Amino acid sequence: MTTTHKPPQRHPAFMEAEAARAKDRQLHIADAITRFAGSMWFVYIHALLFAAWMIWLEESPWQTLTLIVSLEAIFLSTFVMIGQNRQAEFARRKADHDYQAQELELHHNTEITEAIHKLTSEIHSAITQPTDGR
Repeated sequence: MTTTHKPPQRHPAFMEAEAARAKDRQLHIADAITRFAGSMWFVYIHALLFAAWMIWLEESPWQTLTLIVSLEAIFLSTFVMIGQNRQAEFARRKADHDYQAQELELHHNTEITEAIHKLTSEIHSAITQPTDGR
């Protein structure tokens, strides 16, 4: 006996969002920045750069450093919000798709239940009817 292994199916809403992301260059860039900013490499690089700056490059780095860190925080929070907005849109599309699939499944189950009830009633009627030989 041979069994065929099917690859796992991906959710249509995910495939739709992935296709939209592949088409949009700006989303590619935002994804790359968000991915890097959410990594430990981002932390290591910043720790080294800020330490080097404070120790060797400036005698009083605090004002300039505060400005740079504030600007970076503004941009990074914008990328986080872009990601959250896209995630919310994906969740909405997935929920819509899931709702439609569940409604279709409910419709099919209702039809099957009605057909079973009809067949059961017909079988019951056929069994309980008196036969001519009695």
